[in-house]
Amino acid sequence: MPTKTNPLKLNKLQLKTLTIFQQLAKAPETSSRNEKNEVLLTNMPNTHGNHFQCGDALILAKDATGLRNQSVWKALERKGLARSMFPFGLTLTEEGERYLTGLNDKILHRADY
Repeated sequence: MPTKTNPLKLNKLQLKTLTIFQQLAKAPETSSRNEKNEVLLTNMPNTHGNHFQCGDALILAKDATGLRNQSVWKALERKGLARSMFPFGLTLTEEGERYLTGLNDKILHRADY
């Protein structure tokens, strides 16, 4: 049986933000791993006009409003997906890294070539 998308019932903003955190976790310029194999995110990107680049994906600013939202960080922490050190950084847990948001194809825009 396939894994259910969004079993923790995250809201739309939390899902978008977690999707972006998962993408940031793949980029060495925004993340590092700790001894528990969790990802530490300390370098949140700034937008360039209406978007920013993260690894192989382009992300629209309108989808990234939760990146600097303390309430979103706390909600992800309550669900066990992250540990917040707002505003300095966030640790994405292994559960947070694996969580299926269902939004990768919707907010992570990649070139077709």
